[in-house]
Amino acid sequence: MSSHSKKSQAGRFDSLEQEVYLNLWRTYDRLRSIEEEVFGPMGITSQQYNVLRLLAVHHPEPVPTLTIANRMISRAPDITRMLDKLEASSLIQRVRPSENRRMVLISITAGGLSLLGEIAEPLRQCHSKQLGHLNKKDLALLVGLLRDARKPHEQEKNTWS
Repeated sequence: MSSHSKKSQAGRFDSLEQEVYLNLWRTYDRLRSIEEEVFGPMGITSQQYNVLRLLAVHHPEPVPTLTIANRMISRAPDITRMLDKLEASSLIQRVRPSENRRMVLISITAGGLSLLGEIAEPLRQCHSKQLGHLNKKDLALLVGLLRDARKPHEQEKNTWS
């Protein structure tokens, strides 16, 4: 048994799984704080950026609200409120098709596309600051390990598997 396993079992963590989970959580917190340095001054959150990015991929076609909710990186429990804020900032627009008034279609506006263009380079630098100290081999290994860790917990039809 390695000294690392002994330390994990010695009381600091209940299990190796807990140690891994808490390390993931701590890592997310540290990386998110760096990301907030980019998004905060732009007046949006990372989840709002994710919505804009998803809409830009489909531009100029509008996308149903539920499609956006299903493709988000992290679940947004109140997507309606998030979309309200983006619409109030003129970054998106909503349309209800006359043939189906229950459906809401979302599209990115010129202002939303402009914000994505403005944020692209600072965000690239942010990602470099977050993980640029790792070499490509380690980054690829990390991607694979993270994919394997979440695979049994993903829904069947998701864009991340």
